[in-house]
Amino acid sequence: MTTHASPSAADSLTALRDLTRQFAGERDWQQFHTPKNLAMALSVEVAELAEHFQWLKTGADDELDDAKRTAIRHELADVLLYLVQLADKRGVDLYAAAVEKMALNAVKYPAAQVRGDARKYNEY
Repeated sequence: MTTHASPSAADSLTALRDLTRQFAGERDWQQFHTPKNLAMALSVEVAELAEHFQWLKTGADDELDDAKRTAIRHELADVLLYLVQLADKRGVDLYAAAVEKMALNAVKYPAAQVRGDARKYNEY
């Protein structure tokens, strides 16, 4: 990988973390936001996101109307917010973890070897 997102990406995740902490705190919901519950909620939101693409040929933009685009945007936000909260509970810096994982993937999937090939790393 040759480029990285700007440092403001990490700042944005920190800002989201702070917003979710404040939101939950104002509602006294921290007691319910255990890692298990957040992981389960995250999986539900991912399923709700996937449901919008179910039965579409590809999910390309020309297959979506404005209402569907809005619903997808909101589900993506739900996924991100639960992911940020789960990372916060587990003490994971999401930006650093993502950069680390991209470096590992670059080793596992060398561009020269896998370009244009969708097979998993252990299949080529």
